[in-house]
Amino acid sequence: MTSPPSAVAGPAREPEREDPPFAPAPIEDLLKLLVKASRAQQLYLPNNPVYQAALEAVRAAFAAVWRETPELALSVAETQLTWYGVAVHGDGTKSSDNLPWIFYKDGVRELKFLPDFEGEELVKFLEVVKRARKGSPDEDDLVTMLWESDFSLLLYRYVELLGEGGGGDGLEDGSPVAEVQPGQVRAGLQEAVTEASQPSGVVNMADFDSTLYFLDPKEIEYLQDEIAREYETDLRGKVVCSLLDIFEQQTDSTVRREVMENLGTLLVNLLTSGHFRGVADLLREAQAAAQRATDITEEQRQELAMLPDRLSGAEALSQLLHALDEAPTLPPADELRLLFDELRPSALGTVFHWLASSRNERLQQLLGAAAERLASANTAELVRLIGAPDADVALEAISRAGSLKTQAAVLALGKVVVEGDLPRRQAAVQALSSIGSAGALQGLERAIEDADRDVRITAVRALSARAYRPVTSRLESIVKSRAIREADTTEKKEFFEAYGALAGDAAVPYLDSVLNGKGFLGRREDPEVRACAAFGLGKIGSAKAMEALRKSADEKEIVVRNAAARALRGGGGA
Repeated sequence: MTSPPSAVAGPAREPEREDPPFAPAPIEDLLKLLVKASRAQQLYLPNNPVYQAALEAVRAAFAAVWRETPELALSVAETQLTWYGVAVHGDGTKSSDNLPWIFYKDGVRELKFLPDFEGEELVKFLEVVKRARKGSPDEDDLVTMLWESDFSLLLYRYVELLGEGGGGDGLEDGSPVAEVQPGQVRAGLQEAVTEASQPSGVVNMADFDSTLYFLDPKEIEYLQDEIAREYETDLRGKVVCSLLDIFEQQTDSTVRREVMENLGTLLVNLLTSGHFRGVADLLREAQAAAQRATDITEEQRQELAMLPDRLSGAEALSQLLHALDEAPTLPPADELRLLFDELRPSALGTVFHWLASSRNERLQQLLGAAAERLASANTAELVRLIGAPDADVALEAISRAGSLKTQAAVLALGKVVVEGDLPRRQAAVQALSSIGSAGALQGLERAIEDADRDVRITAVRALSARAYRPVTSRLESIVKSRAIREADTTEKKEFFEAYGALAGDAAVPYLDSVLNGKGFLGRREDPEVRACAAFGLGKIGSAKAMEALRKSADEKEIVVRNAAARALRGGGGA
């Protein structure tokens, strides 16, 4: 390998720390575009529009830098490039994808760009970087490549790698200077005597250890780790980035159409292979690209926006959730959360269905979080699903409307109370009770006369707890009716207590007549009904109500006497 002359490259010296003369943003943008151009140079031929657009972007970025400074000097560290001590580029890895590492590993410690470098020398520079990335054992090192390219507008400093471990201060004109100590002379002499005493034809392993390219254990371990990391790297993410780079840089409609078709194909591939983090990244980055791209048409923007809709479609999402539900083990929870976060409102019905039918508890928990997010952010879709023909979907929508206290759902829930089947009526009454607004309580009024006992009890409890007095007249007609006397004890008690709590002293005359009054031929009401009347008077708690209760203190019927005593103590409960 030819060694570059000292006229081109010299020793690396630590620059004095000075404050940057201007903000580093133009330099950071320049280096990002330089990396993109390097990537495009590897993927495309020189006449490709994408490659040409990448070059033009770099040249424009150099022009912005030259407006601030007459030269650009960058210090090269292992994983980053610095300018005046400020890190302006680097991803923190020692890989062929990290530009600083490509230069650092071959000894380059400083790069200085001069105006007009972005002309012909930019292309030569990108070619050198490409060769360095693909470098094989037969290739020259990067310093030699730079020397052979004969740059006039790019200056660089390097160190001899064999001398760097001994300290960079010993470097002069690109050549290491080593001082020989007396101990080293004696050790060399002893080694020569030992070698001379060995018989000819015997292999000495020390000969191999001292060769230039023999690797020590740490170097071997490093190479093994790098190889393993390279094999573990998922190239699909890089493909997505490359496609979106093309979409942003290339304004031709045919090219963009092809990119979007490829993204759709890749989306299906990622889903079928179970790479859900990749799906989430693709959808998220596609939306970002739609905002960043220049000269994008509304049709192109809408087509990118439809990518998440493909995932949220009922058929595609159902197949995905079915596969997850049947899987022996689920993917990592954070990957599924990222995936579900990209779902659109149209997915809410499918999510509700699988919440009810899934047998996987972990999947149900993740779907529940997704359902909460979608339902709270998309009230109109939630209200629409209350009337869904699928009972599982409708019941889940009703439950979510109640837990979220969705005021917009009151009208739809009121309709379910009147027209729905029993499970939906029960759920709707619970939801209206949870919402508790005036409109919700108004919707509950009709539920106290529902055909189902549990619906009636839930409704009257909610109305009483909310002190909804407009229902008093309905309650009065019910407690005076024959139907309530044929109901079970729990229902009778709930209605009498609600009537007393809401009507107040206006209910005392009637409840007193039920508790203490006598009918034709001295007949009294059924003891259970009288006991319920006592509980109603206890809910009123006024002086008139207490006076009526004291009349029953010596009642012979034990059920009535106990109820009156408890009501007098202020219990009012069962």
